[in-house]
Amino acid sequence: MATVRQMLDKKGHEVYTVAPDVTVFEALEKMAEYNVGALPVVDASGQIVGLFSERDYARKVILRGKASKDIPVSEIMSTHVLYVTPETTDWQCMALMTDKRVRHLPVLEEGRLVGFISIGDVVKSIMDEQKFHIEQLEQYIRAVGASRVPQASRRSAPPPRGRGGRAGSRGRRARGRLLWTATPAPPGSGAPPSAR
Repeated sequence: MATVRQMLDKKGHEVYTVAPDVTVFEALEKMAEYNVGALPVVDASGQIVGLFSERDYARKVILRGKASKDIPVSEIMSTHVLYVTPETTDWQCMALMTDKRVRHLPVLEEGRLVGFISIGDVVKSIMDEQKFHIEQLEQYIRAVGASRVPQASRRSAPPPRGRGGRAGSRGRRARGRLLWTATPAPPGSGAPPSAR
């Protein structure tokens, strides 16, 4: 399983943040600029104090008829922030996101914000991992199949069919004894099918 550290090494460690005193409108502009669905809210000391997401905007601004240019992020941000560490695995992230119904997780190491992952990052990591295992299994199956080809080629050929004593007779082997299958004799021969 891949860890969050490995995911960040591929994605990048850069984190876009927002201050708690900026307006919701300014935060939305920043989210649109960086094409992200959420932003960690960080105070002047660099500590994460909340999380602002599209969900917060939809539920706490639009549905309440408020104006995004008049409300600070600190008023609507989620203050109960779930987080993971660089050593958390992608499957553990998926379990946490599914159980708590969240789509973004800050990554903290010794209290410092060192990354930010989304559910899309986690799904991609798991899919890449499964793709790798599938390719390994396919290679194993091909290798096993190739190793059995010489044995298959050394199998003995089936016994030859027997020959009938008269015209129109043919034989075949079944369960250790020779059976004879009669076919009609040529017209006018007067000889019935027979077998030795």
